[in-house]
This record gives sequence, structure tokens and C-alpha cells, in this order.
Amino acid sequence: MRAMVSYAAGRPLELEERPDPEPGPHEIRIRVEACAVCRTDLHVVDGELPGTRYPIVPGHEIVGIVDRIGAGVCTFRPGDRVGVPWLGHTCGRCTWCLNHRENLCDDAVFTGHGRDGGFASHVLAEAAYSILLEPTLDPVRCAPLLCAGLIGFRTLRMAGNPSALGIYGFGAAAHLVTQVARHENRRVHAFTRPGDEEGQAFARSLGAVWAGGSDESPPEPLDAALIFAPVGDLVPTALRAVRKAGCVVCGGIHMSDIPSFPYRLLWEERQLSSVANLTRTDALNFFQFVRHHPLQVQTKTYALEQANLALDDLRAGRVHGAAVLLPERRQEY
Repeated sequence: MRAMVSYAAGRPLELEERPDPEPGPHEIRIRVEACAVCRTDLHVVDGELPGTRYPIVPGHEIVGIVDRIGAGVCTFRPGDRVGVPWLGHTCGRCTWCLNHRENLCDDAVFTGHGRDGGFASHVLAEAAYSILLEPTLDPVRCAPLLCAGLIGFRTLRMAGNPSALGIYGFGAAAHLVTQVARHENRRVHAFTRPGDEEGQAFARSLGAVWAGGSDESPPEPLDAALIFAPVGDLVPTALRAVRKAGCVVCGGIHMSDIPSFPYRLLWEERQLSSVANLTRTDALNFFQFVRHHPLQVQTKTYALEQANLALDDLRAGRVHGAAVLLPERRQEY
């Protein structure tokens, strides 16, 4: 197998040839068709997430074909198309797991963080944390749904039932959750980097009723705001934009420090919360939604060997939509 490996925080990924892995009990081996590149992967390779196991193969938005199963696996068979998300294992015994909040399990293991992920030609995954996908799905367009779509969906659900919705940071998650919100007849206001006219036009093309820079005010008070950009300064900005009893939900796994802000921005029963990871129930609900409401998924594809370029493009904001690695496509020199 071929894999792009992070050996230490802050170093470029290295292409490595490895023996094909053998699945253990309750595991499946997957031939990777596509793996989307998430901002969380940036945090992994930059060393911004605690507990990262190095060396590590990043990648947790994986679509592929099962080609071998381990002992005890009865839910999949070779030839099935599956998805592998961020949540790769939980203990199943703690208070969080027993109360349907496995995303908060203290012993959780995450794909591309605590176990090798999908920046590779093959990957192992626990069968219980893998998702059976319809065989007709396009792997490239499906891959971003495994995190950008799932986290966006969970973030929107945590915001309640907003009519006027603001979305700060218009990347992979935002371009998907905008469409979910529009299917539900919500008015979406998109906030991009100041001056990003291309990104604002992209947001309007997906149904946003307004798009502007994060330094601008929306044309109406917001019922809720979702923040996907890892920028702590946006928290007080979003609180200023929401009406009384409105909420701000931070959808990222990492964010720069939130600056101090006057209590009056939180007063009048505004709420500030965060999303942590996802649950398998989130995945079932989201893919059921997508089955009835297909989403337009904007992608930019890269060969596996171009993983560092994809990460650089994502870091610099050069990707509108989602970057996706194709392990079976060779880089052209």
C-alpha cells in the first residue's frame, strides 16, 4: 500500500510504501477510492490537536470498497462501498456512551488522529464505526459528507430552529450545511474572509440570501450563527449579530483564543456552545436526509502524492468547497 505519513508536527507528509495491512477481529480493510481533506487534518499535521499519535496517516473522510474482513464481522462483505468518519472507536461503557453521547467518550479513538486514516491506498477501520453506503454514490462527492457534511449537520441541529442563519467561514462544511438549511427554508447569511468576492458569489450560488465579509453586519438580526472558521475573534462578532435568545455554535475542533468581550453581548439569554466530534446516529440521520435531499458537492481533486499541496491550498483559502485525494490517480510529472 501507499500512504502519506505525518512523522512529526509541522513537517510535510512523506510518501511511504507499506505492506498491505491485515484486518484484526471486528475490522475491515478498505481500498480507498477517495478521501476528502478536512481542516482537522491541518490541525493534525500542524500539531494543534492534543493526543495525536505520530507517525500518523491523516484523513477521516474516507470512501472505499471493502476488500477483506476480519473475524467476527457480519455487517459487511467484500465489495461493499463504505464510509469511514472521524469517530473510529468508543468504549461503549462510560456514562457518555450509555447516554447516546458517544462523541464525548473519554476513550474515543479518532481516524487519522489516533489510528491511521485515509491518506492512503488502503485503510483499516472498525466495522461498527463504518457506514454502509449506496453503491451508486460518487466516491469523490460523497467523501466530504463524512466530516464536513456530518459536522455541519450536527452544528445546525444544535442551533435549534433558526429562520435567519449566519455562517462564518465558507469552506467545505459551510457549503454543504447551506444547502441543508435552504432545503429547510432557512435564510442563510454567509460570511467569508473580507474581500473574498469569489467565495461570496459561491455562497449566493448555493442559495445564501446575503454574502459578505466577516467584518460586515448582516442585513437582519440572526436567530443563530454557526462558526466554522478557526478564528476566535469571530465569536464576539457573531454574538453581536444574533438577536435576543439567539445562539452561536462553534463547529470546529480547534480555534484560536477567544478574546474577552463585554457581558452585554451574551446577555439577553444568548447562548454560546461548541460541537465535539459526532455520533453514529448523526451519520444515520444525515445520510437519510441526503438520500431525500441530494446536495451539490463542490470538489477539487488531487493525486495522493499531492496531499501536501492540498493541505497548503486549504490553509491558504484556495479551495472553494472540498479538496479530495484520489489514491488511484497518479500525480503527473
